Amino acid sequence: MAKGVAVPKKVDHEERRRAIAEAVLRLAVAEGLESVSLRRVAAEAGVSMGSVQHYFRTKDDMLEFALAHMEQRREARIVARLTASGRPPTVREIVRTSLVEVLPTDEPSRADHLAGVAFFIRSLREPRLAAVIARGGPQLHAFFSDQLRRAQQAGDLVDGLDPWRESVVLWSLVEAQATAIVTGERDPADAVAIVAPSVPSSLPCGSSANH
Repeated sequence: MAKGVAVPKKVDHEERRRAIAEAVLRLAVAEGLESVSLRRVAAEAGVSMGSVQHYFRTKDDMLEFALAHMEQRREARIVARLTASGRPPTVREIVRTSLVEVLPTDEPSRADHLAGVAFFIRSLREPRLAAVIARGGPQLHAFFSDQLRRAQQAGDLVDGLDPWRESVVLWSLVEAQATAIVTGERDPADAVAIVAPSVPSSLPCGSSANH
């Protein structure tokens, strides 16, 4: 290669898409989604309008990707906490950590909660987004039901409990406490104390999730 010839910088397209999604989420927290446009997102992300349109054909495409990115970001935080000890997490730890992470107790989780509220409000008038959000509920309950069922099969959870019903109760409690935190009704530490004992006490902390 001739000396002095500039080498074109290789663009990490997934990283660029994630940066745009982060911009969407910041705007969702600060202003809601009604005023979010491709142009506003481009300015927030520090890229051109053409760049945003290159990665996302429509605003709906962009919002769906941002919502999925937010969920992946939260999942990464949960995994990081569960693997920090260097040993396989117990069923109780998986359930408790997953539930508590949803509570807006720090800046990342608070931002996710507020962004989630913004997405929910928009979904009331956008059938496409509503359908995406609606699919998340059954998947969520399936995850928690599976964890509780595994504990039941291992003899760590009483047979009389319905795993699916318990998952619905647990999630409903978490959502109520999350709302109480953002409205100032509940201190974050108190909300965590309420949610933590709500995980079925018959799940011992020493029960391996790998049963």
